Amino acid sequence: MELFGFQERAASSIAERFAEYAINPLMVDRTTTVPFIQTLVSITGSGKTLILADAVSQIRDRLPIQPIVLWVSKGKIVVSQAYSNLSAGKYADNLPGFTVKPLLQVAPSDLEDSTRPVLLVATVGKFAVEDEEGGDRKVFEAQLDLATDSLWELLKRRRAASGARRPLIVVYDEGHNLSDLQTRRLLELSPDGLIAASATMTLPSRLENTITRLRTDRGWQDSQFTTAVASKDVVSAGLVKERIAIGGYVTPMETAVDAMLSDMAEARAAAALLPAPYKPKAIYVCSTNTVDGVPIAEDTKRPFNERQARPILIWRHLVENAKIDPSKIVIYSQLKFTKDAPAPKGMRVLSGGDKDYTDFIEGDFEHIIFNLGLQEGWDDPTCGFAYIDKEMASSRQITQVIGRVLRQPGAEHYTNPVLNTAHFYIRTDERGVFDEILDDIRRQLVSEHPAVSLLIKSDSTGRVMEKVHPEPPRTVPTIGIHSAKAKDPIANLINKMMDFSAGGPNTVGQGSRMLVLQEIGVGAESSFEWIEVEHSNRVTVRSIFRRELQRLYAGALRRAGGPVNLVDIELPKFDAMIELTSPAADHVRSVARSVVEAYIAHSRIFQNDFDAPYSVGPVAIDPRDATDFSKSLHAKYSGLNPLELRFCRALDRTQRVWARNPRNSGFYIPLLDLASSSTYWPDFLVWVDKTVIAIDTKGDHLLAEASVGKLFDIDTLGEPAKVVLRLISEGEAEALPSGQINKVGKLGFTVWSWKNGRLHGIHASDERAAIKLALDLS
Repeated sequence: MELFGFQERAASSIAERFAEYAINPLMVDRTTTVPFIQTLVSITGSGKTLILADAVSQIRDRLPIQPIVLWVSKGKIVVSQAYSNLSAGKYADNLPGFTVKPLLQVAPSDLEDSTRPVLLVATVGKFAVEDEEGGDRKVFEAQLDLATDSLWELLKRRRAASGARRPLIVVYDEGHNLSDLQTRRLLELSPDGLIAASATMTLPSRLENTITRLRTDRGWQDSQFTTAVASKDVVSAGLVKERIAIGGYVTPMETAVDAMLSDMAEARAAAALLPAPYKPKAIYVCSTNTVDGVPIAEDTKRPFNERQARPILIWRHLVENAKIDPSKIVIYSQLKFTKDAPAPKGMRVLSGGDKDYTDFIEGDFEHIIFNLGLQEGWDDPTCGFAYIDKEMASSRQITQVIGRVLRQPGAEHYTNPVLNTAHFYIRTDERGVFDEILDDIRRQLVSEHPAVSLLIKSDSTGRVMEKVHPEPPRTVPTIGIHSAKAKDPIANLINKMMDFSAGGPNTVGQGSRMLVLQEIGVGAESSFEWIEVEHSNRVTVRSIFRRELQRLYAGALRRAGGPVNLVDIELPKFDAMIELTSPAADHVRSVARSVVEAYIAHSRIFQNDFDAPYSVGPVAIDPRDATDFSKSLHAKYSGLNPLELRFCRALDRTQRVWARNPRNSGFYIPLLDLASSSTYWPDFLVWVDKTVIAIDTKGDHLLAEASVGKLFDIDTLGEPAKVVLRLISEGEAEALPSGQINKVGKLGFTVWSWKNGRLHGIHASDERAAIKLALDLS
């Protein structure tokens, strides 16, 4: 799977830090290293598993001997999903050459064969026990038909047939569950690295000694223990939704669920119109068997139609009142029934066993009733709606559920904001309880999801208009990248790239030496000593080439294509095996950079009149913070900062039709630049006769980009120009003949356009004058 730029940077940061430490690790004793410690802190939905898999692959590339990776987590669902994705699923290609197995299925030969890296997947319950007589003891027992030692002892030694001890990397997914007991057991294995990932990461006290050694003897600062992913990068990539909408209901369950189903119907209608349609799903979070004022045993004896357990009440409302097909509904919890009062035919109840989870995934249910049993591991981006019952309505439980609804289907934001919003409907007994929950959620969003906005539904009795449709509908021509003229120059570069299939000295690295623990002698006479190994594992030319392309040109790769699409990546020369630090690898990286430069030099940003134009869609608004306008396509906008509000009012006075352009889901222009490789989202769109003027009022950052000329100079392929760009920067500035921008004063604004092949700026005293200049097409 292709990585986004922020994912690749995070994975590379972890791998590079590990490689730097592994050259000269700290020691506990002669044969035990102080493990490398790293935490990956990234919001739910950011692709933590993909980042970890890529980091492991990069670490493997830098090591002198093939490693063993122990991939663990607390929950069975998390581990089951990880094994499926890493072994043969969507992340398998990110672990080339790895043998992926469940921990208890590993054979001694897998640990002895140092020609292939091996990744073992397990729950911590397999080994996190106080003594080796408890828990799942198989890991501590000898497999007499295969070895005289236990699997645990074999992992401790992890001796290759050559006598060398293989590196061990421990990866803990959902690392906030890491406990002192688990840490103690993992440290028994003397791992070379411990990497934990979570949206809310805290390390157990058991690691304090390790962290103290790294602080004291290596001088590590706090930032060196953590690789953090900015939530704004995740939102911009389209992996998570842009906002969270929460409504509080001091009403019967039916009222809140009906409001959700009504909003869900609207979302389904919008999703059905997409190029890749999907059906939004809903979850219902409630206690399983608890009922008000009646013992559970009494309730289970009642006839089904008299039961008061909340999953049953929700199921009945969905089936009997909302007329939803029972085959589309599942209760995923240990709901109790008796022989005398069984569940009705057609009700699907799964208790949470291994086979139940498989049946759950294959069932593709659209309404899921559960009690937090799916809070970790279950990953379905089409789930956009959540009803949370009063018994589960604690802020902690709700924030756990947020991650299940925050992922964005298709990894793309859409023009209709209902599809970019995570919808929550919380039923409580008192309004004050809801207010407390909101305060806690706000604090969490600020600390963990700062790029995700929060919208509070003010009317608890029904639906709230949280989006405004454009009146009248308007369109803008699509802008794309025309790269046909780059194909031949790139092909010439690839033809000249050397072929290293025959090997030779240029494929051998000259990097830093790493220490490997080696067994010397045999039997009672054997001992262990550290030896220096200079060479690293070999990787394909393809891997190095693709990673360098991704590093240099990652931002617009998915949205507008990129140079990799113009390269015949299946040529035999890309199969050659070389070391990362070899002259051959340097040559491949140089060719990759030249390919990106050729792509940028020979491609053009153009107005695409062949594809369907961009249609301005509805916008989400917060009624408490909305401002009305008379000439805008949308009757009101919210969330305006003071500068944006000034420009909105100035635009409204021009009597021209205009619209605020939402970032991530609105009209965009791809950039052609080695430095930014990003996407440009203008702040406003203004219709002047048959021309659309795109205005950005934060123009300072764009003016510094080398791509600003191409941004302005949109190729129309012979058609009349229909999109004109204007940048507005604060203060007075001028463009020098060298192309640099010179600041002259702090007052007013400078309006920038492109005339006669160069940047041209005119000073305006205030925002009204600036807008007037921006709309001048003469």
